[in-house]
Amino acid sequence: MLKHVLVPLDGSQLAEEALNHALSILEPTGRLTLISAVEVPDVPVYGYYPPVTIPDYETTKNDLLPYAKHYLEGIADKLMKQGYTVVTEATLGDPADVIVKLAEKHQVEAIVMSTHGRSGINRWLFGSVTNKVLNAKPCPVYVIPSREPKTKETKEQGKVPAGA
Repeated sequence: MLKHVLVPLDGSQLAEEALNHALSILEPTGRLTLISAVEVPDVPVYGYYPPVTIPDYETTKNDLLPYAKHYLEGIADKLMKQGYTVVTEATLGDPADVIVKLAEKHQVEAIVMSTHGRSGINRWLFGSVTNKVLNAKPCPVYVIPSREPKTKETKEQGKVPAGA
C-alpha cells in the first residue's frame, strides 16, 4: 500500500476511472493528490477545437482554470466524505509537464492515470501525455487502459447465432 498517489484528471469519465485503481493501492491513511492541467493554445487552432485567438487567450484561461478547480474540488469533496485525505491542484501548462512537475513537487510515490488509447494520426497530432510521463520517469506510473463501453450492437455481435 502506498502513502501518496497522484491522479491527473481532465474532466473525462475515462480519466476518472483511474480513481478506483488509485484508491485500491492507497493506504487508508494515505493522501491522494488530484491535478488538472489546463492547456490553452496561444495561437489559433483550427479543426479539432473551437478556434482560440490570441486576444481570447486571457479570457479563455480565466474561464477554464476556475472551472478545473471547481471540478477537482467536487471530486475531492466526495472522496473526503468517504474518509480520504485529498489535495487538489489545477494549473496552466502542458499536461505531461504539469503531471511530472507536480509529482516531483508533491513527492508522490506513484501516478495513476488513464490513457485515451489514441493511435495513428490522432496520436501524432495530439501526442501521448501518458508516453511523455512514462519517459520522464518521475516515479512509478500505473497506466489504466481505455476501455470502450460495450454497446447493445457490440453485445449482439458477440452472441453466437442459434443453431450454429
